[in-house]
Amino acid sequence: MIKSLSLLTRKPELSAEAFRKVWTSEHAPLVHAVKGVRRYTLSFPLTEPTRPDVATLEVGRQVDAIAELWYDDMDAMRKAAASPEMKTVTDNGALYLAAIKTYITEELTII
Repeated sequence: MIKSLSLLTRKPELSAEAFRKVWTSEHAPLVHAVKGVRRYTLSFPLTEPTRPDVATLEVGRQVDAIAELWYDDMDAMRKAAASPEMKTVTDNGALYLAAIKTYITEELTII
């Protein structure tokens, strides 16, 4: 499985509650129309625990949500990314995002 994992930061004029509402009720349904997406999850951070034995990685901005999209393989991800449906998704996201950092990962299930 290939996964796109994105750290999302909301525009400053949006409250955390407003961002969560728009992301779950307006933005997320648009992802359903994108062929090739096998799974889509949103995670909203509650706390940021630290460890005394390891330095904390500084992201530079507060992360308001983490979006994960799963694909069968890189080809499926490329096709989805080039689709008009994904353009609708990214155009909508641009209305609400101040910043985004995306990682393309290969997911290995351990448990």
